[in-house]
Amino acid sequence: MNIRLWSSRLLVPVLALCVLASGIGCVYMRHEARKLFVHLQELQTERDRLQIEWGKLRIEQGTWASHGRVENMARSELKMIEPQPGSVMAIR
Repeated sequence: MNIRLWSSRLLVPVLALCVLASGIGCVYMRHEARKLFVHLQELQTERDRLQIEWGKLRIEQGTWASHGRVENMARSELKMIEPQPGSVMAIR
């Protein structure tokens, strides 16, 4: 009978401690989940910003490499001209 009384007196505090530890663990995990979610949102915002910048850079590259622009630069800065049809030789 003495053991039964001792175990019942010990059981309640142990269970209370387990409930308290479980509650603290839940709060901690929830806090960590929120921090990770905020970090995820920041990374997604940066990804979106980088995708927009990449799109702008691709448009800019297309503009700089357009045939008309390259031809104008060749004529104006490099003083290149189109050869006369008679001066072109085809080598086989």
